Amino acid sequence: MDKTGFETQLLHTPFEKEDAYHSLSMPVYNTAAYEFDTAEAMEEAFCGRTTGHAYSRITNPTVQYFEKRIQAVTGALSVTALNSGMAAISNVFFALAKAGTNIVTSAHLFGNTYSFLKSTLGAFGVEVRFCDLTKPAAVREQIDENTCAVFLEIITNPQLEVADLKTLSDIAHRHGVPLIADTTVVPFHVFHASEFGVDIEVISSTKYISGGATSLGGVILDYGKFDWTHSKKLHQLAEQVGMSAFTAKLRKEIHRNLGAYMTPQVAYMQTLGLETMEIRYSRQAVSCNRLAQELQLLPQVESVNYTALETNPFYQISTSQFGSYPGAMLTFDLPSREVCFRFMNQLKLVRRATNLFDNKTLAIHPASTIYGTFTEEQRQRMDISQKTIRLSVGLEDVNDLLEDICESLKSIAPL
Repeated sequence: MDKTGFETQLLHTPFEKEDAYHSLSMPVYNTAAYEFDTAEAMEEAFCGRTTGHAYSRITNPTVQYFEKRIQAVTGALSVTALNSGMAAISNVFFALAKAGTNIVTSAHLFGNTYSFLKSTLGAFGVEVRFCDLTKPAAVREQIDENTCAVFLEIITNPQLEVADLKTLSDIAHRHGVPLIADTTVVPFHVFHASEFGVDIEVISSTKYISGGATSLGGVILDYGKFDWTHSKKLHQLAEQVGMSAFTAKLRKEIHRNLGAYMTPQVAYMQTLGLETMEIRYSRQAVSCNRLAQELQLLPQVESVNYTALETNPFYQISTSQFGSYPGAMLTFDLPSREVCFRFMNQLKLVRRATNLFDNKTLAIHPASTIYGTFTEEQRQRMDISQKTIRLSVGLEDVNDLLEDICESLKSIAPL
């Protein structure tokens, strides 16, 4: 067969080497070190001149197969698997940023991402420039010769803002700057990041990929299309290795030195999760859309935010980039923080928990949890409302979910 579908290609990605026992699943290589036949072979592997495994902090056969499967279905130049989504984000920016450079991004970011950029990188002399990424002129004003990246979440969490990626990519590339995107909210079989000009894609594999919150993980995809000679940090390396400069910096230095490589046990679980991601996502996204439609009709609900709703301000751009089902996360507003708490405490089926895209539906009050340590002034600047509930939709019968939500609302204010 010359061409196969996403799921077929994913399921039949070949092993790097034939398994001695012809296992259909990649074995878990629970080992730290690997023996070599000769000192010369050992030298070649440690110096990166062969693909042999030297130490599992650097590469591991089980993790490598997980990376290879994602690479096969995305067409990425390279895939690097790490032990969390935040590890993926931090590795990207430690590879790209240095003192005196700046990152152009939005204040509409997940709490720990915001903190990492503003506080952690800030302490190393990296400036973060927040602007409205939905306004091209504002982005152009912030980029200068020291900008090392434009970064965004493709659908912000929890504000659900959507920027025009092709426009951002054009602006960034005209200035010789890469576009970095956290695409966790919409999986890569639906959203093809490279087609929209994304150079580096970051995903929390804890979410859809893990197969129901079995494990923590993160992946970095380099599409190999950016000219890194424009980079303040990578230009010299780019003169040696060309378009592979980012991957070379990441794989040969940053991820080795930070020590956040994915473990083989997690890679095995997430490889299994990959096999069912498409079918799970289809159910979750359809259920999320239905819930968004139904929640709009409930009198206790002040507003519903889901970008597939035709009344949503980002409906057109969301549909053009992500199709009719832009993820399995929505938010809705109730009259007050107190009402939000009372509503959540009455839920019977929906779980009160953090995380996204578990097999179970999860509800959280972002202002008091993810942004609980932020000041009220900071929350207001980031558009984090005390009235907002975030819902991550799972695999339950959507009618059961709707009944649980309606019963919880009835108990705090009769319909």
